[in-house]
Amino acid sequence: MKRRQWLMSLPMTLVLAAAAAHAQPSYTVTSAQLQQAVAEKFPMRYPVGGLLALTLQAPRLRLLPEQNRLGTQMVVDAAGPALSRSTTGNFDVDFALRYEPSDQSIRAHQLKVNTLSLSGMPPGPAALLQAYGPALAGQALLEVVLHKLRPQDLMLADGLGMEPGAITVTARGLVIGLVPKKAL
Repeated sequence: MKRRQWLMSLPMTLVLAAAAAHAQPSYTVTSAQLQQAVAEKFPMRYPVGGLLALTLQAPRLRLLPEQNRLGTQMVVDAAGPALSRSTTGNFDVDFALRYEPSDQSIRAHQLKVNTLSLSGMPPGPAALLQAYGPALAGQALLEVVLHKLRPQDLMLADGLGMEPGAITVTARGLVIGLVPKKAL
């Protein structure tokens, strides 16, 4: 009887082993790791036409797996000669991710500005901010390194002749697929 059960379970075992053999190897970066790495790069300060300066505070990241993107919302502080007083607002963007092999980093790209609003700003500076806001967003986040892979993170993959490939946003973080290295 036990032999029969074993024989009946053998096809399922072979199917599972075959599936595991064809699974793409990957490296995972958790949402907590991402948040910590990004927070270390802020606050960031950007002058706008000598009239005001924007300071972007550390962002709160959102995983957007259905779009394979990350979103972020930041508090923006504005001050300068064009303003009678400092003001605060919100800045919301989302972006795709890319791997940069030169420094083994994961970076933001394909930035999309969703909202940029500052409360109590006079009309002149508000128009200036609306005009330059998307460009400032691009400067602030386009080349932000979200995470750097350490040499030990890639040691096994490198030994197997593999390198990071596609980045997939999941509900838990990022899954970086490993693909065969390109021949030079």
